[in-house]
Amino acid sequence: MTLTRAKIEINIPRKRRGDCSQHDKGIKRYYDQVMQAIIRHVNFDVVKCVLVASPGFLKNQFFEWMIAEAVKNDNRLLMDNKSKFLLIHSSSGHKHALKELLSDASVGHRLADTKAASEVRALDSFYQMLQTDPNRALYGYNHVEKANSLQAIETLLISDELFRARDVATRKKYVALVDSVKNNNGDVKVFSSLHVSGEQLGQLTGIAALLRFPIDDDLIADSDSDSDT
Repeated sequence: MTLTRAKIEINIPRKRRGDCSQHDKGIKRYYDQVMQAIIRHVNFDVVKCVLVASPGFLKNQFFEWMIAEAVKNDNRLLMDNKSKFLLIHSSSGHKHALKELLSDASVGHRLADTKAASEVRALDSFYQMLQTDPNRALYGYNHVEKANSLQAIETLLISDELFRARDVATRKKYVALVDSVKNNNGDVKVFSSLHVSGEQLGQLTGIAALLRFPIDDDLIADSDSDSDT
């Protein structure tokens, strides 16, 4: 699950000709609040990698400032975990840039065991299969349920949003499907609807499957009127 632990917004004065002091102070206040948020919210005993991303050189400037501050103040937490920080270029500071970052090969190696990277890989595999062997990539509850009845599901991709449906019967049918896939030795990837990859899965009704073997179109023809999301 992707959670927003801190959102930092600071008004940074513009640079003025011959006087950048107010701008520089604003930047340092911003850096300090980001650093304090990292110290407060990142459990380095668990976290393997901290991505610092931005367009341009802001990420590098922030990281250099933070480490300099850590050395000056003898902050062992940041100094001892310096190697866990990974500086990545992003096209923007918006949420959609997360997928771009997690698709980067160097990032993927560092995040190989994290859930977000696993979701991105699974979704990428689904899209690739949809192009190369579409009879092994299905989405929509009725199609996926039909594949499950044939014990054909290798990997089930499902949004956590489906487990929060208002209708109890709807929630139960998705829980039952997940349990059945697991019982048939299938892999289940539960996507956070708060993550970019979860949002993309939501555009595919929130549920999809990669199959062990192809299923002919005529076997799922009766599911073409699928309206479950």
